[in-house]
Amino acid sequence: MSPETPNSEYRCGICGRRFYTPDHHILHCGVRHPEAMTKDERDAYREAYVAESAAIRSFRIRALGMLVVLYFGFLFLYVIYAS
Repeated sequence: MSPETPNSEYRCGICGRRFYTPDHHILHCGVRHPEAMTKDERDAYREAYVAESAAIRSFRIRALGMLVVLYFGFLFLYVIYAS
C-alpha cells in the first residue's frame, strides 16, 4: 500500500470517508456524527481532541517564535547594511 492511499480500516461507517490514522477517523466522527458514537468512542474523541489541541498550540507557538526571529533578523540586517 502506498503512503498516499488511506487505509480502508479507517473508513467512516456512516459517510464512507477514508482516513490515514485512527485519530483522524475518531475526530471526524466526533465532529460530523456525534449522535452515532458509543461511550468508548466519545472518550477516544475527547483524548484525540486534547492531543490535537496540544499539537496545534505547540505549532502556533513555534510559528510565532519563527516569525519573531525572522522579523528581528531582517531588522538587524537592514540596520547593518542600510546604514
